Amino acid sequence: MEDIVYKKESDNGFDDTIVSVLKAVEKKGWTVFGIYEVHKRLAAKGFSQEPLAIIEICSAKHANKLLSINRMVSLCMPCRINVIAAKGKTIIAAIKPTGVSAFFDGISEKDAKEIEDDLMGIIENAV
Repeated sequence: MEDIVYKKESDNGFDDTIVSVLKAVEKKGWTVFGIYEVHKRLAAKGFSQEPLAIIEICSAKHANKLLSINRMVSLCMPCRINVIAAKGKTIIAAIKPTGVSAFFDGISEKDAKEIEDDLMGIIENAV
């Protein structure tokens, strides 16, 4: 499983890392669809978790291309970058599109790699 996950440790705290990711997404020309602070939603139901944010992002160029090939790829949309606080560390992580592209007819590894390169660049620019 670890081979389909790209992750980097951030030197910043949880909230600052979220801001860094958002800036990196904007710099790359992608769009933020939403931010879900999972730990807050769980706390509202009486559960305690370390901070965890799921940031949904999309590149219109990549989305349009893949949807034109196979609309079932929408099951993996939008892309997500997670900011995870664990044991005093802050991690930025995403699933590598090349790890799931084979599940969808017509989606080439080359197409998935282009998206993956963008995601990895966003994460690298955020750490």
